[in-house]
Amino acid sequence: MRDPRIEELQKEVEQLRKEKAALAEENRLLRQKVEGLIRRIFGKKSEQLDPRQMELLLGDLSAKEEEPEVSPELLAAAAPKKPPRKARPRKPRYPEDLPVVTEVLDPDEVTGNPDAWRQIGEEVSEQLDYEPGRFLRRQLIRRVWVKRGDADGTPKLAVLPPKLLERGCLAPGLLAHIIVSKYADHLPLYRQEQIFAQRHDVHIPRQTMARGVELVAEWLKPVEACMIAEQLAAGYMQVDETPVAYLNPGQGRTGQGYFWTVNTPGGNTVYHWATSRGHEVLLEILPETFEGNLQCDGYSAYRALLKKRSGIILSGCWAHVRRKFVAAFEQGENRVRNAWVLHQMGMLYAIEQGLRESRAGPAEREAVRAWQSRPIVERLRKVIEMTQSKVLPRSLTGEAVQYALGQWDGLEVYLTDGRLEIDNNLVENAIRPTALGRKNWLFVGAAEAGWRSAVIYSILQSCKTYGVEPYAYLKDVLERLPSMTNHQVAQITPKAWAAARKIKPAIAS
Repeated sequence: MRDPRIEELQKEVEQLRKEKAALAEENRLLRQKVEGLIRRIFGKKSEQLDPRQMELLLGDLSAKEEEPEVSPELLAAAAPKKPPRKARPRKPRYPEDLPVVTEVLDPDEVTGNPDAWRQIGEEVSEQLDYEPGRFLRRQLIRRVWVKRGDADGTPKLAVLPPKLLERGCLAPGLLAHIIVSKYADHLPLYRQEQIFAQRHDVHIPRQTMARGVELVAEWLKPVEACMIAEQLAAGYMQVDETPVAYLNPGQGRTGQGYFWTVNTPGGNTVYHWATSRGHEVLLEILPETFEGNLQCDGYSAYRALLKKRSGIILSGCWAHVRRKFVAAFEQGENRVRNAWVLHQMGMLYAIEQGLRESRAGPAEREAVRAWQSRPIVERLRKVIEMTQSKVLPRSLTGEAVQYALGQWDGLEVYLTDGRLEIDNNLVENAIRPTALGRKNWLFVGAAEAGWRSAVIYSILQSCKTYGVEPYAYLKDVLERLPSMTNHQVAQITPKAWAAARKIKPAIAS
């Protein structure tokens, strides 16, 4: 007869073994994630995989790992016919209309007796030079006139042209320079104050410059409103958000705010300031009348938006899905299967690269995607669904699989609309200036001041899209705005300003 205490001890031992195995697995997953974070912070930023390593892994697919069997004929049919890469024309080092300063050098013998010599040619050597910016005092003199022979007549004085701020000491050119230096060149106001004082002996307090920034943002708000109207009319926008600190008086620390970035590929980029990351911000950004496509990542606020906006279609981002499989592959999880998935995604991106290089329009993009991309997407879904039952949910591969399947309906939307991009990378690129800026100016000021930076970033980023030099644009617009009506503001958006000067866009759509 067995002792009940022995059976109880055996059960406890078995239970402890199971707990040990579970803890060991949890420890392995946590170590894996820590290594991934370390690699993300200190390792290479590129997600590209070595093609030779990929070929080695794909060539090692075996039946014992139950990898999906794909016929070579199907792969060959789905593989994109990538056009040959065209050599990009080399851009000139400087514009043709750059001012030229000419200096003539003649031999001493000629300058001593020029009548004895006859010129038969010349040799020209050239260097690119630079003169630092300079301050100047712009005086506006209004002369007082009286009519001859009419000593008692009323004196005549020209009317002052409208200005941004009556009796303001900062001219549009200087305001434009301060704005570009802070928001495009990432120089905080206190550094500009030091540069002006040390190099030019001009002393402008940073508080004066801060008031100038606010003044410019106030005048540019109607321009931003026209840009928002253009975005809403297009019916397709990419959205992402990025954290930005702001001063929180009385708390002894900074608060957490957000720039919600809305981008139309090849068009305007508009930043919206908010102290929240909830879907309520999206309800304020998008009016009830908006109907169209919103491309975003898997953040839950976007799905919550659908419950209150029936006319919106969410389009997914393949780049976010790919990053998760890259992370799993780099940590050594299911390397063969993940390599196959990444290879298929690489084929999707190769198709998009070919369409960009051929400058295909929406109709052609939609047709090519239906012919070449859709079979790859369908094959990917089957493999990812098969993988779901073979991996642990908390592993990196499991998380990648769950994220992909949770976003799948949105990931397929781009196949049916040639206007859409395959991913959200363009709006993420638009966020970079704010990320660079906050490393220098640290925070945007008080919470109620965040809108100023949002307005100015919207103008500068859209200038970049349309190939507009930001200083020239701001100086011209700030000089014209005080004398313009609301109906004329649409003529000075970065898009309209570039079109009026026949400037070619810097970023193709």
